[in-house]
Amino acid sequence: MPDARADAERAAKFDLANLPADFFANPYPYYRALREHAPVKPMPDGSWFLTRYDDILPVYRDPVTWSSDKQREFGPKYGDTPLYEHHTTSLVFNDPPLHTRVRRAIVGALSQRHIAAMEPGLVALVDRLLDRLAARRRVDLIDEYAGAIPVEIIGNLLGVPHDERGPLRGWSLAILGALEPVLTPARASAGNQAVVEMSAYLRTLAAERRAQPRDPDTDVLTRLIAGDSGDDRLTETELVHQCIFLLNAGHETTTNLIGNALHALTEWPEARQRLLREPALIQTAVEEFLRFESSNQLGNRISTRACEVGGVKLPAHARVTLCIGAANRDPAQFQDPDRLDVGRTPNRHVAFGFGIHTCAGLNLARLEGRVALSRFIARFPDYALDGAPVRGGRARFRGFLHLPAVV
Repeated sequence: MPDARADAERAAKFDLANLPADFFANPYPYYRALREHAPVKPMPDGSWFLTRYDDILPVYRDPVTWSSDKQREFGPKYGDTPLYEHHTTSLVFNDPPLHTRVRRAIVGALSQRHIAAMEPGLVALVDRLLDRLAARRRVDLIDEYAGAIPVEIIGNLLGVPHDERGPLRGWSLAILGALEPVLTPARASAGNQAVVEMSAYLRTLAAERRAQPRDPDTDVLTRLIAGDSGDDRLTETELVHQCIFLLNAGHETTTNLIGNALHALTEWPEARQRLLREPALIQTAVEEFLRFESSNQLGNRISTRACEVGGVKLPAHARVTLCIGAANRDPAQFQDPDRLDVGRTPNRHVAFGFGIHTCAGLNLARLEGRVALSRFIARFPDYALDGAPVRGGRARFRGFLHLPAVV
């Protein structure tokens, strides 16, 4: 049973910019304490940390009051740097009209029809990877499986040649690592270098695509270059940063979904056995993995006017962190939320966000999760960890850098 006194102390001391070491292994006791004792928690830096599902959902639903534009917030954090240019230009950190234009172009290439057409190729890719795992037996489930799948899928969507995909994961980790609540000099340096290198590469790729366009129905880069009309085209800078965003977001979150799920099934053997008995449950299981260990744990908004959240009055320009990981473990919304239930229904999690910024690639991520996890479990029903997992040590993106196992 939770210790109310200990939880009250955890909530009182919580500072997103000064997290205790044990938070990264298991943040959920801290989230529970905040939900119970300080659901709209003021941070020392003047921002607010939200942990209740019923407080977070209205923020997602109201993009007029709650802006995603990060120029005011990221200016002091990044200064005049490549990271600032990237994170204030990409889809996720913008409001309409830029957000609307870019999202329309992306969603057009990620329709249900297009995603269904990707499934045979995805199955073939997964089976090739599984064959390699079987030949090795002692493997790293991140490097050799979870991280290898989305690189190929997003690389295909943007038409990145296979022999040029090697740097993508490193660039992604560096750029997304710079979104952590604390920007260390090392993270800033690595992130800025990654933006510079990735931008240079993508400018070359875009020039090649302009010279030789592909089918805009399936090639996202061609679609972004063309725009919806002559007046609606992205600038070169906007184009490059949307491509960086797509490569990073589509890669990192899906890697975490697959890796977190494979790890969770080693800790919840009854859930693994149920999936083996009832393979048709994989669709609801993927939703539960998304809820239980959300790949993206934190979101951010800034208020455009004075407002109220959870009974707390906030001024205009209030910066709030939406704790997705806490909302998805809220007992007011999910019965027995700390239990992994692969048959859980309903499951109205917010792992993909909500509202106009709902993840544009959610159906692709779900497909990748279903295929990768169902085929892995069927092929290796008795897989086991083989050494200590290595987490990424990040608060915003929850996943593993390494997951050693025997298959």
